[in-house]
Amino acid sequence: MQKAKVFFTKTITPESLMNIYKALGRELHGKVAVKISTGEPGGHNFLQPSLIAPLVQKLQGTIVECNTAYEGRRNTSEAHWQTFKDHGFAAIAPCDLMDEEGELVLPVRNGRQLKENYVGSHLANYDSMLVLSHFKGHAMGGFGGALKNVAIGIASARGKGYIHCNGNPCSSLDDMFAADHDSFLESMADANGAVMDYLGTRNMAYINVANRLSIDCDCDANPHDPEMADIGIFASLDPVAIDQACVDAVYASSDPGKAALIERMESLNGIHTVEAAAALGLGTREYETIELD
Repeated sequence: MQKAKVFFTKTITPESLMNIYKALGRELHGKVAVKISTGEPGGHNFLQPSLIAPLVQKLQGTIVECNTAYEGRRNTSEAHWQTFKDHGFAAIAPCDLMDEEGELVLPVRNGRQLKENYVGSHLANYDSMLVLSHFKGHAMGGFGGALKNVAIGIASARGKGYIHCNGNPCSSLDDMFAADHDSFLESMADANGAVMDYLGTRNMAYINVANRLSIDCDCDANPHDPEMADIGIFASLDPVAIDQACVDAVYASSDPGKAALIERMESLNGIHTVEAAAALGLGTREYETIELD
């Protein structure tokens, strides 16, 4: 497979976010979904509305999310809609809770763990998608970037449990934590494949913002404070390459604070999601970095 292009800028501003999207050379068409994480109330590391607003508005995009599978303040539609408002996203663009009215079942081709993927039914309303992810650590995946944002983020609440439990129904959080871990990482790759098949790879683009690099996900209401400095913004048409580039940038950083994030990624074998996605042919781990600064 040919090397993927990964664009990079050290500057994290609304203008640089716009510029890096333009550099991709892909015009997302029709009704555009912008997949973000709204962030669990109490946390503060999620991508700020002031950063993303100009790009979302340029695309005439709709900010999309799905309900969570764990107890909190985003596990019901009513509570999650309040989070859209409280975190400022409802003020900058139309928002859509994609599983509010049910699920869509997507087939999984050649999956290691999954045969089907349950996503929010409103996914059917969109023609293209910008996967706009906050790259950071994660308590189960090791790290969260584009692949996690698609797999877990687009899954319905039930679908999230299905991924966590490797194609089996999850009846509790205990089930999620007890499931075989590498199989869970492979399930995330399987789920990505189903969404990419459904939307079409030419109808998707990926941006990862590597700032506020906590070891914890934005789904954590009390995340650990970041121990390393911001890196920048990455963009690609390849979800495997963009996540690999972000991981590589953490390792290559001269910031000693990277140790905590590296330990989180390695302790949970986070790179295995990238490995599994590459093995499925969803993208390549080989890339060239094109710096815009």
